[in-house]
Amino acid sequence: MVVSPTVDDKESDHSMATSTQPAPGSVPRKPGQYLRHTKIPTLMFPNSKEAAKRVAAMVEALVRENNAAGRPTVLGLPTGSTPVGVYRELIRLHNEEGLDFSQVVSFNLDEYFPMTPASIHSYHCWMHANFFDHVNIPAENIHIPRGDLPYEEIEQWCEDYEQAIRNAGGIQLQLLGIGRTGHIGFNEPGSSANCRTRMVALDPMTRKDAAATFFGEDNVPVQAITMGVGSILDAKRIVIMALGDHKSKIVRKAVEGDINDDVTASYLQRHNNVLFVLDDAAASELTAIKTPWLVGPVDWTPALEKKAVIWLARETKKPLLKLERRDFIEHYLHDLVRNGMTADGQRQRVFDSLLKGICAFPAGTERKSVICFSPHPDDDVISMGGALIRMAEQGHDVHVAYMTSGNIAVFDHDAVRHLDFVKQFNAIFGLETVAGCALDCKIRAALANKQPGEPDIPEVQEIKGLIRKTEATAAAICAGVPEEKHHFLNLPFYKTGKVEKAPVTDADAEIIVDLLRKLKPAQIYLAGDLSDPHGTHRMCASGIFMALRIIKDEPWFPEVWMYRGAWQDYEPHEIELAVPLNPEIVQRKKQAIFKHESQKDAALFPGNDEREFWMRAEDRTKNTAAIYNQLGLPEFYAIEGFVQWRGQLV
Repeated sequence: MVVSPTVDDKESDHSMATSTQPAPGSVPRKPGQYLRHTKIPTLMFPNSKEAAKRVAAMVEALVRENNAAGRPTVLGLPTGSTPVGVYRELIRLHNEEGLDFSQVVSFNLDEYFPMTPASIHSYHCWMHANFFDHVNIPAENIHIPRGDLPYEEIEQWCEDYEQAIRNAGGIQLQLLGIGRTGHIGFNEPGSSANCRTRMVALDPMTRKDAAATFFGEDNVPVQAITMGVGSILDAKRIVIMALGDHKSKIVRKAVEGDINDDVTASYLQRHNNVLFVLDDAAASELTAIKTPWLVGPVDWTPALEKKAVIWLARETKKPLLKLERRDFIEHYLHDLVRNGMTADGQRQRVFDSLLKGICAFPAGTERKSVICFSPHPDDDVISMGGALIRMAEQGHDVHVAYMTSGNIAVFDHDAVRHLDFVKQFNAIFGLETVAGCALDCKIRAALANKQPGEPDIPEVQEIKGLIRKTEATAAAICAGVPEEKHHFLNLPFYKTGKVEKAPVTDADAEIIVDLLRKLKPAQIYLAGDLSDPHGTHRMCASGIFMALRIIKDEPWFPEVWMYRGAWQDYEPHEIELAVPLNPEIVQRKKQAIFKHESQKDAALFPGNDEREFWMRAEDRTKNTAAIYNQLGLPEFYAIEGFVQWRGQLV
């Protein structure tokens, strides 16, 4: 089970299958490849949309087969961000290809407790909004655990739920996601393999992951009702999905580790008809992907050789140029020192490649026009503030394009603080008006009466957006980018006022195209966290790729570089441009980050890392420099890493 969808998890309707590129050093593979060295059959796809289409096709095939035979189809269904793509594809099949759900019986995995079905946080509400309201499953065939029961009735209700599943003939196909604790449903660590539908206490990590949807961890229920592990294992067939690199470590434990109650998904190893479906990011920690030379023959490419040699240097704790032939042989890399390629040739080639990528002039020495696309108002200085400072100091025409307002990430108390400032300012200078006082009262009342997760009224959204805008302006100026070169795009997909966003559309792309045609940049930089928890990054990248397809024939088509967000940097084998930062630049970058006062100390959506953004940014760049130093490269104080995008624009 995966928590309710958030802006950081939700996938755009626009596939980036034609706009992404294999990560440098990735294993050459075909879509839908079965992976070696897993204890659960595991199928990997290049992106989440392809994974979702395959799972939807499995559901479609079962429904059509049963419909033709005149028998019902019994499905076990999950909620959360992971199955969204599956539900969208099933809705498309229903609307466009006549897939009939009238004989489907569904049983959902879980529900928060206490929780009324009408709540915007309930899985009742979520399932109807994302699936049931768009297909023809009869209402009487839909079963979802109830979170509004009197406490004393829960045990009997759970027994009745189990009986209803048995009366339906058992679940034929159970769809699952996996939480970061390894839970399936809300079966947290410690759940037994035989447990049944019951009330459970939620793990702190599970509640933290749900905090964004509930606008704060304090608002997340501490209990839930869930189908048990035994209930799930009774299904005739199970398909479990995981998407994004934030799931990669727990996926490895589930499919390569031993069965244990600390990772309840590992119990699936006991089932004789289960399939794990992953996108490439969620598969990134699996042995067959991370270190494929450890599990069998490898089709070597230059990029994969680079990855392997750097891995060997880090594994042996040796600089690249001190690696010996026996190091290759003892670590299953004997193929790299055969067929004419010596150990010296391998280590020198990788060393030279990394050395060549180190560049203190990211835009070159001749003046260029450059655009940094910042999904949120602070991604520019957090992720590539050092490079911005360098390019500005080097005389380049540097622009920053803020793609969204970021207004949902402002605490209500910050909005009230700014209201207080305006009110006192007006009082001091005699600028109070009747209309202004009425608006002030309206806004304060709306904030005071708002329920957790309820969208702000438009006036509050404007105030919060203005807070982020003024912070972004101050930060970019601190980094050397003057105010006239700040562009606030306010892309339409973001303007829902809710955590969940609308799909990226042509309207978003056209705004980006207009800016590109106006500035004709030689380089653009975009957030490359295409599988990271920040779905806004992924959706903004989708809009940029759509725009690039529109301008692909322009003579000034720019170089495209990708940076990583606050969560992590690229691995050294991936980095193609390493921008060294001295202590003074790092200090100035931190000062720019400090300008984002509403995100300081405790951001509303901090993600899975509780450190402040300036701490993450500093530690990340210092860590990259330390790795380069360990590999025997020149020693730097900090490094920002970038990867060039060479995707196909078809």
